[in-house]
Amino acid sequence: MAERGQLPLPAKRLCSRPGYGSGCRLGQLVGGTRLGSGALCAGPAAAAAAAALGLLPFGKTQSPETLLDIAARKVAEKWPFQRVEERFERIPEPVQRRIVYWSFPRSEREICMYSSFNTDAEDYTAVPGGTTAGTVPSGGADTAATDESLLSFRRGIALLDGGCVDNVLQVGFHLSGTVTEPAIQSEPETVCNVAISFDRCKITSVTCSCRNKDIFYCVHVVALSLYRIRKPDQVKLHLPISETLFQMNRDQLQKFAQYLITVHHTEVLPTAQKLADEILSQNSEISQVHGAPDPTAGASIDDENCWHLDEEQVQEQVKLFLSQAGYHGSGKQLNLLFAKVREMLKMRDSNGARMLTLITEQFMADRHLLLWRQQGTAMTDKYRQLWDELGALWTCIVLNPHCNLEQKAGWLKQLKKWNSVDVCPWEDGNHGNEIPNLTNALPQGANQDSLNKPHRTVFTRAIEACDLHWQDSHLQHIISSDLYTNYCCHDDTENSLFDSHGRPLWHEHVPTACARVDALRSHGYPQEALRLAIAIVNTLRRQQQKQLEMFQAQKKELLHKGVTSITNLEGWVGHPLDPIGTLFSSLMEACRVDDESFHGFSNTESVEQCKSLEYHHLPAHRFLEEGESYLTLAVEVALIGLGQQRIMPDGLYAQEKVCRNEEQLISKLQEIDLDDTLVKIFRNQAVFLLEAGPYSGLGEIIHRESVPMHTFAKYLFTSLLPHDAELAYKTALRAMCSSTTYIDQHQRERETALRESEPGLRGTCIKDSNTTCQDCIKGLWQERGSGTERDWLLVLESMVPSGDVSRPHHIASVVPNRYPRWFTLSHIESQQCELASTMLTAAKGDVRRLETVLESIQKNIHSSSHIFKLAQDAFKIATLMDSLRDITLLKVSLELGLQVMRMTLSTLNWRRREMVRWLVTCATEIGVYALDSIMQNWFTLFTPTEATSIVATTVMSNSTIVHLHLDCHQQEKLASSARTLALQCAVKDPQNCALSALTLCEKDHIAFETAYQIVLDAAATSMSYSQLFTIARYMEHRGYPMRAYKLATLAMTHLNLSYNQDTHPAINDVLWACALSHSLGKNELAAIIPLVVKSIKCATVLSDILRRCTLTTPGMVGLHGRRNSGKLMSLDKAPLRQLLDATIGAYINTTHSRLTHISPRHYSEFIEFLSKARESFLMAHDGHIQFTQFIDNLKQIYKGKKKLMMLVRERFG
Repeated sequence: MAERGQLPLPAKRLCSRPGYGSGCRLGQLVGGTRLGSGALCAGPAAAAAAAALGLLPFGKTQSPETLLDIAARKVAEKWPFQRVEERFERIPEPVQRRIVYWSFPRSEREICMYSSFNTDAEDYTAVPGGTTAGTVPSGGADTAATDESLLSFRRGIALLDGGCVDNVLQVGFHLSGTVTEPAIQSEPETVCNVAISFDRCKITSVTCSCRNKDIFYCVHVVALSLYRIRKPDQVKLHLPISETLFQMNRDQLQKFAQYLITVHHTEVLPTAQKLADEILSQNSEISQVHGAPDPTAGASIDDENCWHLDEEQVQEQVKLFLSQAGYHGSGKQLNLLFAKVREMLKMRDSNGARMLTLITEQFMADRHLLLWRQQGTAMTDKYRQLWDELGALWTCIVLNPHCNLEQKAGWLKQLKKWNSVDVCPWEDGNHGNEIPNLTNALPQGANQDSLNKPHRTVFTRAIEACDLHWQDSHLQHIISSDLYTNYCCHDDTENSLFDSHGRPLWHEHVPTACARVDALRSHGYPQEALRLAIAIVNTLRRQQQKQLEMFQAQKKELLHKGVTSITNLEGWVGHPLDPIGTLFSSLMEACRVDDESFHGFSNTESVEQCKSLEYHHLPAHRFLEEGESYLTLAVEVALIGLGQQRIMPDGLYAQEKVCRNEEQLISKLQEIDLDDTLVKIFRNQAVFLLEAGPYSGLGEIIHRESVPMHTFAKYLFTSLLPHDAELAYKTALRAMCSSTTYIDQHQRERETALRESEPGLRGTCIKDSNTTCQDCIKGLWQERGSGTERDWLLVLESMVPSGDVSRPHHIASVVPNRYPRWFTLSHIESQQCELASTMLTAAKGDVRRLETVLESIQKNIHSSSHIFKLAQDAFKIATLMDSLRDITLLKVSLELGLQVMRMTLSTLNWRRREMVRWLVTCATEIGVYALDSIMQNWFTLFTPTEATSIVATTVMSNSTIVHLHLDCHQQEKLASSARTLALQCAVKDPQNCALSALTLCEKDHIAFETAYQIVLDAAATSMSYSQLFTIARYMEHRGYPMRAYKLATLAMTHLNLSYNQDTHPAINDVLWACALSHSLGKNELAAIIPLVVKSIKCATVLSDILRRCTLTTPGMVGLHGRRNSGKLMSLDKAPLRQLLDATIGAYINTTHSRLTHISPRHYSEFIEFLSKARESFLMAHDGHIQFTQFIDNLKQIYKGKKKLMMLVRERFG
């Protein structure tokens, strides 16, 4: 935050000394006291000051402070020096000195706060006995390396400890000095001139020649400030320069001015001459003003007393972070700025609100807001969270219990201005919610159409909070005293001010009441916040008891109806004001062990030891029952909030926030070690959750749109399991089925939406329920990701107004036909799956509980992928290497796997093959009975292809036999089941299962013949030539050539190759079939050639077959064992004559076809084709004549293709 070094510090006010008489000697006060030119701050007063500042070692004798020092310190803190001068006509020099001395900041905490992003409040706590409140340990380089957030502050300490601060001079309320930065490898040594102005223990301006631009003080300002705080006795102190000038006579003043101009003539000579001209002029402004400015004389009465904050740099930094749109850690930096605002508020520093105003202005000017609004896209999640924190901070600021009406009016005006901007983000991230007003539990005009209501923005709650006040006498008594109780006057009405134990209650909209707690904490009133938090928790506990009584009274009626309209319109977990998180944090802070024993030490070890302290049960508060503590109260209120039965909010972001805040709160609870006291609280809350019906998220009957409790129930289950297993299972099983109905409905709607999306996506626009909008249907749902990424279901929602709130505080009746979509459905399903997996793991070895958990899973989980995951988890747990196999858990795993098979049998699932293979593995672990069972019931579990290619093949493999140690009888039993399965599959799907069936039936002659007959029966109608050729090759490989020949001829009847398909994949099969026929004998060859001629029109393929048939003699063994002669077959006789004629005819037809569309670049290729044709022509006895006639015809017909015909003549004459 250093400014340009060449700019002079502005004078705060004009100074003159009318209290001196003209008869006095120059340089002497009326009282006769002579001012010296300068003195060191020494003597008893300085020693007392050093002791007060903690500069003297502990254990040494310290003199008590003088009344002068005590009075001067108080005046220096509260009064501007101008008021002191106006109040007293003459101020003795010692008094002036002590006021000036005590006006500099005395705590290092503020220096650290204004020089670093994050300061830990644990390191800066008040030390009894007058020790400096803000001394920060200087642990050297090692300590500096451990905390980068304090880098500037620790570097300043390092410069101070290294003796780099020199020439320190304090003139009045102005401190100056030089700070030498040692040379490093790439930079030389630099000397920076630093100047600091201060007033009433606050630094009001800083300049440094380093010209470093940042929000915070540079290291050189830090070093000089710490030098003044730690070594005040080494700082040469002078009164303000105007006092010194007043002591000079005319000659001295002239000498002073001339010397000053001489030393700095190049810089100040023009200014000096200008000032001289104006002073000599009677009409100049300077001549008409009484007195002259003095930059060292302190602040005037009208000056605002606040720490120096470089507003321009704050704006620039925030603008820079926002321009990066969440990249390069900008979100982290902005969160650190918000933390800095909270730190300032806690210190009751007025710059907190000032800094937040600057940040908000940059947020509102961010170009991304308009861009997202124009494109109709949502904010990024991190950016949205920054806006939430911004709104929460403004709520804290306007709820400052000690702000004046003028400040609040100014903030309200600014908030309304921001709120009216069109691009101001909405509170829920999507659209306005039907939720209670912050200052009233009941929404205004609940029956109005929601579309006609203004949207709630991130500033709406802060605007509403401006209407709140702290003048309520009951509230004032609660926060001001631990002794405020009433054991006599209390009643049992709903709005009673005290409970039956006389403890005060605070009946207010819970988020509003908790916002008060947050405001008290944020503004540095921790005890008051704690008292109010306890009163709120006591109120919630009393409310719980009332709700339980109400449900017991109407239990039969509600259970008979089976549905309920009782719910909470806004939940406390995931709420914009985070009420439960606020109460929990406030109470947990009070649980920390008092670390006063660590104060006064300057080593980092003690600080780290403070940070690592655990939470403990501290002595009871007057507002608590015997045996209770802040820790028990914190845990209880967290459980109350997590178990609250609340409606699922509208919009993707709001639902994501509910999930995120729930997980964050549970993670904080998991850090607490449970003792007997806390376990008792868990038991009580679990019992209430199970018995409170619609007032609990785990009641017997809850609203159909209630937020599921799976995540919370999993935490309750793991916490209660070691202490009360029965209650733990009851809680978890209740959570499993709590949201099943709504999840089922969403899954049906998802399937319907996907089906309807195929012809053309249509849907209801989020912005207008009466229109359609294609942009709102982008990515109806996303592909499932891996790792920790969530899979959000993006289904459109319709705007249906909520019903009236029928009960005070937070219980409301909601119209049953309100159907918001659960955008986080996949996350909810995964949490339900994790809960089930946790129960399965815990129930290992307990048959009864495993059966109960299995039944719950089968009834309440309807996602095949999640059930498959549970089956895999159960299998892993049952087969752990370090323990015996749990056969019951294995059977549970198999049952889940069978359910997955049935669910996915008729649907597409990319993991289907993996599921089938895993099921066979699981059945193998159980034994022969399981394998035999899945094969006998294959038609309800597998497709024919899966059953033959995966299931039966795996079962019949050697590895399975070896793994199960099967005897011959067991092997035969499995083999029989596998063959039966194979034949059934071959009948049902011969195209895909025939080959597998033949393979599986190889060792059983009857089964093999049956499978072969199935193939023959299906060959004519339902099998393709490629499948038949494959089976034919298999038959030849198995030693059945005649069966292979039969299948090959059947395949040829399905084949058709045109003249230009010379690269067809079936060509190799055709050549193989002809070779097989040739090897079998002349009769077989004669039978297949007509099929070849009929099916194949490609000349090159026919010529290849013809050539192969003429090279060798047909097979030595023909049909019926009749031996053939060893002569080659004649081309002039059947069957080769027919093949030769077909080949020549194919060449002729192909030639004419190619010439129809031939291009010059294909001429050479065509000539080569004619050369191959001539070879085939010449195989006939009159082939030469036929080929000559063929060429002549080409020349005549295509004589227009002169170049081509010339090439033909050159080659063929």
